[in-house]
Amino acid sequence: MKLYIGNLAFNAKEQEVRQMLEQYGELESFDWITDRYTGKARGFCFAEMNNSDADTLIKAMNGKEFGGRLIKINEARAKSSRKKRRSW
Repeated sequence: MKLYIGNLAFNAKEQEVRQMLEQYGELESFDWITDRYTGKARGFCFAEMNNSDADTLIKAMNGKEFGGRLIKINEARAKSSRKKRRSW
C-alpha cells in the first residue's frame, strides 16, 4: 500500500521520519519530497509497505504528534491530471 504522510514539520529530517515508519514494518519504497528550487522539505512524503503493516501504522500514528505537529497518514490517492498553466 502506498501511503501519504503529511503535515510534517518543515525542519523534520528524512531519517527521523523513516525510523518512525520502520517501527511498524519494512519500507518497500520511500519518497522524501523537497522543493525543486530550494531543496528544503515540503512537509510531506510517500512510503510504501505491505497492507497489514500500513494499516497498523495508520491506526497507530494518524493524527498523532510527531515533531511538534499532528501528522496525517493515509492511503495515497492517485495523482490527478494537472491542468496546463497559461503563460501570458
